[in-house]
Amino acid sequence: MKQQTKGVLLAAGGASLWGGSGAAAQYLFSTTDITTSWLVALRLLTAGILLTSWSLYKQPRQVRSIISHRANFIILLTFALLGMMNSQLTYFLAVKYSNAPTATVIQYLQPVIIIIWLALAQRKRPRRIDYLSIIIALIGTFYLVTGGHIDKLTLTPPALFWGIWCAFAAALYTMLPRPLLQKFDALTVCGLAMLISGIILIPCLLAYHLPTLTGWQWFLIVYIIIGGTMFSYTMFLQSIRYISPAATGILSAFEPLVATFLAITLLGTHLTLAAIIGSLLILFTTFLQAIPLDQIIKIFYRNRNLN
Repeated sequence: MKQQTKGVLLAAGGASLWGGSGAAAQYLFSTTDITTSWLVALRLLTAGILLTSWSLYKQPRQVRSIISHRANFIILLTFALLGMMNSQLTYFLAVKYSNAPTATVIQYLQPVIIIIWLALAQRKRPRRIDYLSIIIALIGTFYLVTGGHIDKLTLTPPALFWGIWCAFAAALYTMLPRPLLQKFDALTVCGLAMLISGIILIPCLLAYHLPTLTGWQWFLIVYIIIGGTMFSYTMFLQSIRYISPAATGILSAFEPLVATFLAITLLGTHLTLAAIIGSLLILFTTFLQAIPLDQIIKIFYRNRNLN
C-alpha cells in the first residue's frame, strides 16, 4: 500500500508541476516581452544539458548506444524535431494566444488522434469505447471552441490553430520514441531529445536580446525549466514503477486541473460555463481510455452467469 501511495503522489505531483509550468508561461507572456521561441529554446537546452549530464553519469553506455547506432539516432532525431520541439513550441504558442487551461485541455485530444491514426495504419476498426471517446471529444471541442454557439468562435483563429497542432504534436511525442523506449531509459531518451532540440533552437536565443526581468520572473523561468520539465517528467516516470499505466493516465488529469486553478485564482483568467463543460468532456476521454472497461464488462458478465 505504501508503494501504491508513493506512486499516486509521484504521478499527481509530476502532472501538477506540468500544469504549473503552463500557468507560469501564461503569466510571463502577459507581463514581459519574451518570445515563445526564446523561452522554449532556453527550457529545452538547459533541461537537455542537465538530464543528459545525469544520464552520462548514471548510464553512459545507453547514451553511446543511442548516438552511435545509426537507426537509433535517426529515431531520436525524428523524435526531437517532430515530437519534443514541435510539442513544446506549439503548446506555449497555444498558451500565448489563449490561456494555460485551454491549451492544456486541447492537448488532451491526443488520445483521439492516436486512436484514429492506429485504426488507419493497422486497418483495424476502433473499439466501441474508442468510438465513444471520439464522439465525446468532438462534442467537448465544439463547446470549448464555440461556447455552445455554432455561429461564433470563443477562441481566436491563432489560438485554435496552435491548440489543434499542439494535440497532433503531443500524439507524435507519444508515438515516435516507442522503439527507443523499449530498449533505453526514458530519461536518457528525453534528455537527448531535449538537448538536440535546444541546440537547434540556439539561434532563437542569440537573436533575442537578454530580457530585463524581475527576480520573480526569473524564478518562474527557472521553475519552468527545473520544476515543470525535469522534476515533473522524472516524477511521472518514477510513478510507473509503483502504479499501473492506467492509473498514471487518470492522474495526469491533475495537469489541466492545476493549470486551470492557478490561471483562475492568480491570473484572473475567466472561463465560461461552456468552456468548463467542453474541458470536462475532453478530459473524460482520458478516463475512458485509461480504465480497462473491456475487462470490467467481462468480469460483470462472468459474475452474472455464476449467479
